[in-house]
Amino acid sequence: MLTTQDSVTTDDILRKLCISVSHVLSSTTNSQITHAGMVQSITRTCLKPDLGCFSIFDGGFSGLVVINFSAPAAIEIYREYMLNMGMPESELAFSHTSDEVGNVMGELMNQMLGDFINKISKELQTSISQSQPKMLTINKELTISVDTNLDEAVARRVSFKTQNNHIFYLEFAMDKTEFIKLTDFDADEDFDLDDLLAEHGQGSTPQQIKPVASSKETQMSSADDLFDELGI
Repeated sequence: MLTTQDSVTTDDILRKLCISVSHVLSSTTNSQITHAGMVQSITRTCLKPDLGCFSIFDGGFSGLVVINFSAPAAIEIYREYMLNMGMPESELAFSHTSDEVGNVMGELMNQMLGDFINKISKELQTSISQSQPKMLTINKELTISVDTNLDEAVARRVSFKTQNNHIFYLEFAMDKTEFIKLTDFDADEDFDLDDLLAEHGQGSTPQQIKPVASSKETQMSSADDLFDELGI
């Protein structure tokens, strides 16, 4: 929270992005995804083999996020995600060139950026929007830049590691900026819907849960309780 930090720099924003990437991928794949403690300063952002994904964001500040997955890293994340969703292993793709793999990785990037934008918008009290992530299977390096003039552009690269030690890279370019706190404030509290539903379900037996699905009145009552807790 910004109540304990007087300013937020470009590298602070990058650190928050790395946390969102690790958090979303770890939780959706039920595996450990970590990022390096060191960040590399680079001069340009590139899409690289085997699977590259990018998205542009704009608003309080402008920038570009690129994630380059090696084929082993993409397949591992894709398969762990699908298995965690309950899909049988026999139905999963084996090649990173599969459309299904590209679609899943694009959706995961959308979730990562959504988590980052939601948190950073509240903490910096600004508004940020993103473009739909684009996922490309490539065999050559492609230079990519933001289609806008960045003020003193800063570019960084961070390496990530999957649970099976496969490496992928995040490249990040944005305005060199600093957000300075004028007054103390608390960022709006986030509601985790999964945690909230789990809390409401505590103490329920399987026999108690089944009638809930068939009782319209009970469903409406539970929904009202949930909306009340969310403040809706």
